[in-house]
Amino acid sequence: MPTLGRCPPRTPSASSRAASTPSPTTSWTSRSAWRCSPSRGPAGPAARVSAVRGAGGTGHRGSPPRPSPWPAGRSSRRAATRPSSPGGCALVEVAAVDDVARLRLLLLVELLPGGVLRSRARVTNLAATAYQLDDLVLAYPVPPVTRELLDLSGRWGRERSPQRRGFTVGVHLREGRRGRTGADAATVLHAGTPGFGFAHGEVWGVHTGWSGNHTHYAERLATGEQVVGGGELLLPGEVVLTEGESYTSPWVYGSYGTGLDAVARRFHRYLRSRPQHPATPRPVTLNTWEAVYFDHRLEPLVELAEKAAAIGVERFVLDDGWFGSRRDDHAGLGDWWVSPEVWPQGLHPLVDRVTQLGMQFGLWVEPEMVNLDSDIARAHPEWVMATGGRTPVPSRHQQVLNLGIPECYAHIRDALFAILAQYDIAYLKWDHNRDLVDAGSHPDGRPGVHAQTLAVYRLLDELRAAHPRLEIESCSSGGGRVDLGILQRTDRVWVSDCIDPHERQMMQRWTAQLLPPESLGSHVASPTSHTTGRTHDLGFRAATALFGHFGIEWDLRRASERDLAELSAWVAFHKQQRDLLHRGDLVRLDFPDGSLTATAVIAPDRSRALYSFASVDRADVVLLGLWRFAGLDPDRRYRARPLMVGTPPSGLFPPLWWGVGTAVGQASGGGPEGAHAGVELPGRILTEVGLAHAPVDPDQVVLFAVDAVG
Repeated sequence: MPTLGRCPPRTPSASSRAASTPSPTTSWTSRSAWRCSPSRGPAGPAARVSAVRGAGGTGHRGSPPRPSPWPAGRSSRRAATRPSSPGGCALVEVAAVDDVARLRLLLLVELLPGGVLRSRARVTNLAATAYQLDDLVLAYPVPPVTRELLDLSGRWGRERSPQRRGFTVGVHLREGRRGRTGADAATVLHAGTPGFGFAHGEVWGVHTGWSGNHTHYAERLATGEQVVGGGELLLPGEVVLTEGESYTSPWVYGSYGTGLDAVARRFHRYLRSRPQHPATPRPVTLNTWEAVYFDHRLEPLVELAEKAAAIGVERFVLDDGWFGSRRDDHAGLGDWWVSPEVWPQGLHPLVDRVTQLGMQFGLWVEPEMVNLDSDIARAHPEWVMATGGRTPVPSRHQQVLNLGIPECYAHIRDALFAILAQYDIAYLKWDHNRDLVDAGSHPDGRPGVHAQTLAVYRLLDELRAAHPRLEIESCSSGGGRVDLGILQRTDRVWVSDCIDPHERQMMQRWTAQLLPPESLGSHVASPTSHTTGRTHDLGFRAATALFGHFGIEWDLRRASERDLAELSAWVAFHKQQRDLLHRGDLVRLDFPDGSLTATAVIAPDRSRALYSFASVDRADVVLLGLWRFAGLDPDRRYRARPLMVGTPPSGLFPPLWWGVGTAVGQASGGGPEGAHAGVELPGRILTEVGLAHAPVDPDQVVLFAVDAVG
């Protein structure tokens, strides 16, 4: 059973973001912290939580608070613990009332399956005067051994780049003010012991599960206390509570482990434990965007669908350009009816052919956005988010629809429901291609990001309730909306619009710090990347896409018969391995040479594993030494063998332990020829000593299967 106790008040510091002393405009002045220390269970020690950071909220009233018979700062608190489940999960509720400020706080602290901790707060105005809430954040205390911080940043086409710094006195604050999560979001903010890596060092991680403006922060006081936390970033006047009204913060998630992999594994196990997590094998998906862009014609798309089905594709997704006057990205956005100009018989001929071929049909939508050159914008210009009577700066020639307006929300909802009722659609690729700038509500221009985020959640919830078998992908200029708020309502994310496998090796590696592989849209790109201009072998492109929700973003009509045969072999190989890839534990190997990126997925019972050693640059030495196969059971024996799917990596020089001589030919059976290829060794040798590496050229991958024997 979790236990609850009240910690001593923190000592105020000038560096604290919240007010440290009462003032006429600061209603929330309690600096109490609450700690939930769940018992140890199979998942290991859980993170500790201090659920209200310092003066965890700030705000002010339109008029001074009413007189109170209690001295300033007098408050009452109570706590209740719900019984824990057999897995040790439980919910702690802490209620507090500030009788002077006339505010009630309800704090929820919940231990989830997998060992993730999450907390949220609800503040209620008890006074007759309105209360403007400016800030409400939550935090977890971390011990003094944490002296380094690691979070993520990024940009369009290169999302989730890691960055590391010291945990010094003061505040490290990451603000997301884009109206969406953002390609440059912190994603998970970690505090750990110096030099922590994927497999070593104590690490505490925090994630704000919100898809609008948000914060992550780490703070260390001169007195030694230190916390990591986050919450929603509220714009001035965005939340004003009248008497009896409440504001509920987003969930703030906390994870702990020895190494970054252990932190990530808690997130993955929690996500997989949810009833809405996809339970069926993830369909191999072909998306049409880079194949045809806006050139929508039935005959070429049917040909593309037929070639896709022939190589084993299971889901065919029609991207942007099927609706309204949408012949390019300048017009038509927001008019969610099938274009009679492009599709005189509707989408039925294409949908029918796709489903006849045994594939699911998916469709691209961008319900939150609008072109000014559209029927909806001409009919309802007041539905465009704006402030001060001016139109926000355009981005991708589009503006944002204000779904916080009930009539606008109903119009978009009904249009989506009509499309889903008319066609056999199994999947929506839900895009969101611009930041929310000057995102005001009509007619007063009041900030609308908070209401917009809640409206998007409500719209997704309504769609899923009415169509429980419908799957939805979160795409936002690529990977611009990756968080656990949107993931409660969608089935996967599009990691990035950049499908260049050289870039994807890094982006998928770090997106997996929050999400498991099956939630990461990971496609085989065209031979020459449309975003970087680099050209790569099919083997490198496919082996990179393998460790995710596998798909294809390539005009197969232009692929050679040899390429189609090799791609078919990769599709078949992924289907053989996806139960392991989408249910196993992700392991990212620490290696001191940046030219190597090593990743593995290991079965929970440690009976089998698939390893990827990707050469992403030229090393400064000829031989990298021994490769360690981390994550195996040291007390079991394993057979490790190389896997060849299609053409072997260029520059490959097989080491002697492969047992295949000096040349490796193409093999369609998932491994080199020869029944005795590879080597059998104790797990302890493989994990602590390793095996000689196989040199390859840059931008090549070598795969290994490791299976327990006996």
